[in-house]
Amino acid sequence: MGFWDKSLRIFKGLGANATQSIRHLAYRTGFSKSSVHRLKQAMERRNSYPESWFWETEAGRTWLTRLVVAALYTFGLKRGVGLDTLSEFFARLHLETQVGCSPTALRGVMQALEAALLETAAAWEQDGCTRGEVREIIGAVDETFLERMILVFMDLSTGYLVLEAVANDRTYATWKTLVDERLKSLGTGVLYLVSDRAKALIQLAEHGLECLSMPDFFHVTHEIIKSYALALGRHLRYAHQELTTATEALPRLQGRPHAAQDASEAQALVAARQAEVTRWEEAHHA
Repeated sequence: MGFWDKSLRIFKGLGANATQSIRHLAYRTGFSKSSVHRLKQAMERRNSYPESWFWETEAGRTWLTRLVVAALYTFGLKRGVGLDTLSEFFARLHLETQVGCSPTALRGVMQALEAALLETAAAWEQDGCTRGEVREIIGAVDETFLERMILVFMDLSTGYLVLEAVANDRTYATWKTLVDERLKSLGTGVLYLVSDRAKALIQLAEHGLECLSMPDFFHVTHEIIKSYALALGRHLRYAHQELTTATEALPRLQGRPHAAQDASEAQALVAARQAEVTRWEEAHHA
């Protein structure tokens, strides 16, 4: 029986009768008097905050485990938040008496969690292959740079990381070797591949996997913008030139016959040219 199972039994025993003696509690739980004494003292040390009693219950211990694992997985493994920050986070939740909150302790839990995740993913993957549930992949490929370059291949429909491998280069040959080996183990193919416009990745899709190569959303919008950016720029430059011409014409109207009427018309023209400039600036900004 583990430490927390013993503590839970002691907690339940004290809940039934908080004033009973160590001897009587040991008799009821089946533990030695020394074990009961140590566990009771540890429980009293943990009871530092108003909410501490909840962590001693079965439901509280289960929720605490979920909290720690969820935080380490979401912020530590997936987002790369540092262990010092996570340690501070747990301390601010008053959990330092319930779980090991030091960076060293959390590092050990993270390593165990990472190993468990890999084992679980491998078991699920093998089960899916055995049942014939593997479907064609809608893939996305890219490189990410941490301490070393990592080639990443994801199935977009499920978010599953099909491949995550450290590599020295990102050439077509490297991609092709790694992806072919992975697809062979899964017994599936790729329906289409989303990537940036790197030549190696386009070649991987069109020649290596013989599927459609699609640009990712950033590059789609970039291509769309390029198609009309020059036209917008020309309209904006022309509007600025017309505004300059209209503005410079105003001083020359002074002293001429019918100057007031001409100046009024010129000012209206300046206002119209300014409106055109504003219109094209807003379009260009959008």
